[in-house]
Amino acid sequence: MKHNNTNNNSYGFALFLIGCLFFIFGFITWSNSQLIPYLKIACELSDTQSYLVATAFFAAYFVMSIPSAAVLRKTGFKRGMSLGLFVMAIGALLFIPAAQSRNYPLFLTGLFIIGSGLALLQTASNPYVTVLGPIESAAQRISIMGICNKVAGILAVLILGSITLKNVDELKTRLLTLEPLEKAAGLDVLASRVITPYIIIAISLSVLAIALSFVHLPEIKEEEENTDTQYSKQKTSVLQFPHLLLGAMAIFFYVGVEVISYDTFTGLGESLGFKLEVAKTFASYTGYGLLLGYFLSIAAIPKFISQRKALIAAVILSIVLVIGTVTLSGYQAVVCFALLGFSNSVMWPAIWPLSLQHLGRFTKTGGALLVMGIVGGAVLPPLYGKITEWTGSRQAAYLLMIPCYLYILYFAVKGYAVRDKTVAGKV
Repeated sequence: MKHNNTNNNSYGFALFLIGCLFFIFGFITWSNSQLIPYLKIACELSDTQSYLVATAFFAAYFVMSIPSAAVLRKTGFKRGMSLGLFVMAIGALLFIPAAQSRNYPLFLTGLFIIGSGLALLQTASNPYVTVLGPIESAAQRISIMGICNKVAGILAVLILGSITLKNVDELKTRLLTLEPLEKAAGLDVLASRVITPYIIIAISLSVLAIALSFVHLPEIKEEEENTDTQYSKQKTSVLQFPHLLLGAMAIFFYVGVEVISYDTFTGLGESLGFKLEVAKTFASYTGYGLLLGYFLSIAAIPKFISQRKALIAAVILSIVLVIGTVTLSGYQAVVCFALLGFSNSVMWPAIWPLSLQHLGRFTKTGGALLVMGIVGGAVLPPLYGKITEWTGSRQAAYLLMIPCYLYILYFAVKGYAVRDKTVAGKV
């Protein structure tokens, strides 16, 4: 009994530390929603160019996910997480010369390096949370991690926005009247606003990386091997699990639409007639919706509804909200778009365990494959930007999200069970 309590305490502390990492994921990722309008002004970018922030950041997940799995096999979870934090710190420090020179490609390089570190962290932490307990309550645990993530995201929007976009409407108006040299000097001052926040971020990441190396985290490698099913024992490659491949594609579309839902919210607000000083906070509304959804998920899944049925309901609601965003105006459109945070909240926690079922010893590599799906955040936002330029309407461009949600609906209804009938049970 004492041994069980010790084991439970060890797992509980492990989840607490993973929660801290998810807080970092959220703060760093949601900072992009403020960097996009900020860099658009500071580096004088078009809409499509500004969304390359998301491309550089999320492309790293695709490039680095499989190498991350190889690193984790050699280092284990704990050392791999520390390494990921140090890599992120290096990327954050690149913001200093990028800001000093207003060099957009250098900003993008820093974002790619930060994304690479995050890819390593995500590859370790998501399957780690999934297997630290029964698979039936995996969505609950991931939802708790999601709360940590979105609280940090809301704080990132409010804190970074208050620094980088302070008095930005007045600044934009003043820049229009300045001579080229004066304008360049004004933009240099604006660009320098990002230096101090990212120095603090780099220091915080380094401190956490060092601290993480001194604490105990239970490894799951042995448990992973012992949970092989008859299904996974017959497999020689992670690519032989069709439901995993379909799940990776579901992650692709989910991350793409979620990134659109907060990274483009400021631009939507401006197009609806709101001042940038007001619209810059709109992404935090998405975060509040996500938080509400996570709390409800913790209370309801799996006690009152399965994670798969919750996913189906969430996708249907998302499609309705996209239609509302496209057809309504003013605060009504803002409310519909913000509520996408609520409906989206169910998707990540549900897709992961549905995709990782019955993988046994392939769980780590399967997690890496799912993390590769995060590249959807690199592909869909710039595509949204292009559609905005083609149509001249930010609202109409959101129709791009509907086929993405329809694919996730397919995965929830049928795709998750595309494998041997002997293991395709209810979840």
